[in-house]
Amino acid sequence: MQQLLMGGVQVDAGSEQEVLDLYRGALRGEGGPLAIESANLDHLHWYPTGSHDRSVAGSAAGSVEGGLRWLTLMDGAPFVITAQRLTGVTYPRLTGAGLLEPQLRVAAEEGASVGFLGGMPDMHVRLREELGRRLPDLRIAGTWAPERADITSPEGAARWAETVREAGTDVVVVGLGKPRQEDWIRDHGVASGARALLAYGAAADFIAGTVQRAPQFYQDNHLEWAYRLSREPKRLARRYLLQGPPSLVRLVTHTRPRRRY
Repeated sequence: MQQLLMGGVQVDAGSEQEVLDLYRGALRGEGGPLAIESANLDHLHWYPTGSHDRSVAGSAAGSVEGGLRWLTLMDGAPFVITAQRLTGVTYPRLTGAGLLEPQLRVAAEEGASVGFLGGMPDMHVRLREELGRRLPDLRIAGTWAPERADITSPEGAARWAETVREAGTDVVVVGLGKPRQEDWIRDHGVASGARALLAYGAAADFIAGTVQRAPQFYQDNHLEWAYRLSREPKRLARRYLLQGPPSLVRLVTHTRPRRRY
């Protein structure tokens, strides 16, 4: 994979197979716990210099913070387009929505247990049903729906990490929304005892069917944001119309290549 400094944030560019190989290695205990997050304009808004300290380079993937290795993958189309202009290489978008099911399949193959932190209880019921149909061999350690006030307090967030650890969770899919999911992983990922921590927003909701992903036309033409905005204008107008444009300017004007590893 190649590291790019994009908008001031270090991003890890590569293929889906490279990500799955690193993830499988983490499940086997290779290199310590691995945290995976998505880079898009919303990420750049919340973390203009990165969601964690990028001063220490990881030996196998990304960077290390507090015992975690991090991969920051190009989710947003502006990142992919900017990276292509910079390097001449066409990198794929690697979204949590696209990666989650393949990663759950790998977890089932490796005998790893998976927990889901975030989302609503009714979604969790449908998620268990759907995963039982698609991946009957997958071991589910637990599904947890913390209140926002609980997950944002240091004491409450620490208690949820202990809950995840006590359940013997190998992989925790953290769907708390930005910036809460990345903050929780950064501060409590090691304490959770998980080997892989996935900051994937609504990816589990897509599998459960409680949230509909944009049709393929929108995905293929970099218009997924427009579809989501049309479905949830009150919630997403600020993100896409006010916060997004300054982040896009920052992305275009503060991007340069780093190194390969």
